[in-house]
Amino acid sequence: MPLGAHLLELRKRLFLAAIGILLGAIVGWVFSEWIWEQLRGPVTALAESRRAEINYPNITSAFDLRLQVAIYSGLILSSPIWLYQVFAFLTPGLTKTEKRYTFGFFFTAVPLFFAGCAAGWFVLPNIVNLMASFAPVDTVTYFEANAYFNFVLKLMLAIGIAFVLPVFMVLMNFAGVLSAASIIKSWRIAILVICLFTAVATPAADVVSMFLLAIPMVVLYFAAYGVAALHDWRAARRARALEAQYADLG
Repeated sequence: MPLGAHLLELRKRLFLAAIGILLGAIVGWVFSEWIWEQLRGPVTALAESRRAEINYPNITSAFDLRLQVAIYSGLILSSPIWLYQVFAFLTPGLTKTEKRYTFGFFFTAVPLFFAGCAAGWFVLPNIVNLMASFAPVDTVTYFEANAYFNFVLKLMLAIGIAFVLPVFMVLMNFAGVLSAASIIKSWRIAILVICLFTAVATPAADVVSMFLLAIPMVVLYFAAYGVAALHDWRAARRARALEAQYADLG
């Protein structure tokens, strides 16, 4: 496919992804109050044991917050749409036989993305409790609303995307860009990067949350290697069969 056609295809995929995010944001706006109620749950639970409040520092904070809830919720809700657009853009690099796996990639990536978001949500109460514990007991812990929301959603999105990366590794393997040998050769670096990522995503003192996030990411990395190794083995076997066939014909 020429460069111009690639750019047109990219524009088409970006447009469809943007439409999906916009529709998701509309749904997010409708349910923004309920979503915010759930997101601030860890702070509400914390307030039962110590003085903790969510603060709106200026007159536009509440509106800005609701808009952010709608946009980020739209990004998460529309993830099946924009993830499919990513895969649809990458699949021309695959053969006709390998294109059959596109939907397998897609239906694997979407649950993993939501699982990553859920993992971020699972460790959030631990992070909130840990960070609040550094304040003296007789003081009030104020959580600035927009900053708190940005932290929560960025945590969930970052981990959701991190959970999907092994699927892209397999896709690159199927496209012939990345071999299974390259994946396993870099396993030490991969584990180091995963640990650094989880250390950044969670407070340095919260070792439990760090390992709760790192372990499934390491498992997914080696699972991606297993799938890639199986694919490379099958591809090598087909190549040997073709060579033998040509040798017989010669």
